[in-house]
Amino acid sequence: MEHLVFIDQAVANYLEYAHELIDTAISTALKASKPVNISISCNLPAIPHPTFGSDPVRFTLSPKLSNKMGLEATVEAAAEFLNKDKTIIVQPDQVSIMNGIFVPVGHPLKTVEPKQPLRVDVLLQYIQNMLSSETTIFAEAGDSWYEFHMQHGSIGWSVGATLGDAQAVPEKREIACISDGSFQVTAQDVPVMLRCGQKSIIFLINNGGYTIEVEIHDRPYHVIKNLNYTGLVEAIHNKGKCWTAKVCCEEELIKAIERATGAMKDCLCFIEVIVHKDDTSKELLECGCRVAATNGRPPYPQYSLLQLQCLQHGNTNIYLHI
Repeated sequence: MEHLVFIDQAVANYLEYAHELIDTAISTALKASKPVNISISCNLPAIPHPTFGSDPVRFTLSPKLSNKMGLEATVEAAAEFLNKDKTIIVQPDQVSIMNGIFVPVGHPLKTVEPKQPLRVDVLLQYIQNMLSSETTIFAEAGDSWYEFHMQHGSIGWSVGATLGDAQAVPEKREIACISDGSFQVTAQDVPVMLRCGQKSIIFLINNGGYTIEVEIHDRPYHVIKNLNYTGLVEAIHNKGKCWTAKVCCEEELIKAIERATGAMKDCLCFIEVIVHKDDTSKELLECGCRVAATNGRPPYPQYSLLQLQCLQHGNTNIYLHI
């Protein structure tokens, strides 16, 4: 599955800042030649504002300047260095020049801390390394969502999507990141996966509740009944190839991934990952604050035709892709 990756996102919820946000997003798209996402609340188009008058405010981009002398000096220095008798060995995780080793910035060599509680960001790093042209990734609504691109807010859809994609494209292997609350909505699709002999890998992220809802509106009803998810999958497994595992630390995760991609590569693999309920990304926290603030605004009495069309189709935002 391919996801459109935006270099920037502008969310216009208040008309006073909308003009600046839109201009900044457009200029970012033009400078970087990359797509941006502009989200406009449906209650804004019918409200007049002086910054959106008939005579628009002019917006110019500063030209890109290049230091010609610096560029030429850099090229000459690099050519002089490379023309010498040196051996350069390029490997996936390091570059060796003569007897020295250069490790790319941002990817230091690390050691696994024994029996430390597993974090979501560590889990996603291992899942990232599993991706290839032979895999398809599904990210359910929740914290794993924010490592990709968020557009809609329904939950539970990824279980059925994993089932359908595995049936339609059997030559690929699906990797699904599903939270416990979302899995409880559509867990009944797992028996169909077994009956069809599918070999997907499901990472069940068990944090004990609807974390995305807690960050928006923290109430006791967002704490759900914690199930024995591996036991549930084993109970419904009476035909077909299936393997389950429950991991709590990084060492157990490494072993589970090695087994799922090795000896159990032809099985449906269900890996329950236990994480802390407050282990969440800053993007999810920011989104929760914004949605909570939006939910707390007083309603506007008037609606334009565009607003009514949005409400009729269940849309609360207009997405413009530039």
